[in-house]
Order: sequence, then C-alpha cells, then structure tokens
Amino acid sequence: MAEMKTIKAFAFDAYGTIFDVFSVIALCEELFPGRGSDLARLWRAKQLQYTLLRSLMGRHRDFWNLTGDGLIYASRSLHLDLTPPARKRLMEAWLSLTVFPDVKPGLIALKKKGLLLSILSNGDLLMLEAAVENGGISGLFNDIISAGEAGIYKPSPRVYELAPGRMKVGSAELGFVSSNSWDISGAASAGLAAFWIQRSQAEPPEELGFQATRTVKSVSELALLV
Repeated sequence: MAEMKTIKAFAFDAYGTIFDVFSVIALCEELFPGRGSDLARLWRAKQLQYTLLRSLMGRHRDFWNLTGDGLIYASRSLHLDLTPPARKRLMEAWLSLTVFPDVKPGLIALKKKGLLLSILSNGDLLMLEAAVENGGISGLFNDIISAGEAGIYKPSPRVYELAPGRMKVGSAELGFVSSNSWDISGAASAGLAAFWIQRSQAEPPEELGFQATRTVKSVSELALLV
C-alpha cells in the first residue's frame, strides 16, 4: 500500500476496460439473427490476434483497418453475407461503444484526488477520441495515447513506455489499469504497477510470470487504493 501512495497518474486500457467491446452484439444480431454473438466474439478474437501477428511480423497496420480485416475474416468464417452497408454500420459501432457503468464515477473519484488520467490503447487516436466523446467521458482524461505512435501493439514494452513520458511522471508514479489479464502481464513486465479489473470473477490471471500489483472489481475501487 505504501508503494501505491506514490502513484500520481493512471493510464487506462480502452477496449474491455473502459468500453464494452461486446456492446456490438446487439447490432450483429440485428444484421445476422441468431449469429450475432458468434460474430462479435470471433471478430474480437481475430482483432486481437491480428495485433499480435502483425507485431511479430513487423508489419504494422492501423487499428481501424486491422479491425476491418478481422470483421471480414469472421464473417467469411461464419459464412455470413457481409454487405458494404452492413460492414459500414458494424465498423462505425466501434466509435460509440458502451461505457461500463463503473467507469465514469470511478474516473471522477480519481480526478478529485488530483490524479492525472490517460488512455493507453491499441486503438487509433481518432477511434478513441470518438468513443470517448460519444461515451460522455471526454472531460476526464488528460491525454489519449495510441499504440500507433510506437508502430507496434501491446504487449510490446515500447507501447507501455509511451505513457510516463507523455504524462510527465516517473514509471514508479504511473499505474496501468486494464481488464485484460494479458495486458496486465505486459505492463508489469515493462515495469509499471498494474491494476487488474477482474470483470469476470471466473477468469484466472494469465500464467506469464508477471502479475497485477492489485486486483479490483471496478474502476471505482481504485480511488480507495491511492
């Protein structure tokens, strides 16, 4: 707890932490009745897989187009007729994802304590800015940092290293927050204090040798730790 009192800033993952990536299921179901959940989940899985594969290949592609590639693969894999209008609607859904209910009050509580807040995400800057604005939380972040600046995706340490410099704090003064356990391992491996929001209590931590500094159930709990 003494170490956590030194934290002056938090950098938040976006997708799955602030924004519910599966809020697109409703639209997927509207467009493809009975297949919406399958499409949304395979789409998200391919999106993540492509960030890892392109990072390993050294072939960076912006997150918007990478997300589109994942959608094309998922629809073909499920034998769905992805028309241009349907593709456009599904892609634009990523600009207005649902914000988890604990996020806004949790961020407000942290701001009241004088902490600096940012987003550190694989997402493109324009995607993130749109989602933040549409989610009604645009006034709560001091900065939005995209992995695109590093030309590689998380969990590369090059991405996590962007945050301290941009936020003008030391690495020991920065806490990284994510609901994705693999992301927590990446941040911890890069030397950051990592706070895991375990949104699914049935989910175990990843076995990568780098664990969370603390595990919480919601963003609102963070203000009680610092």
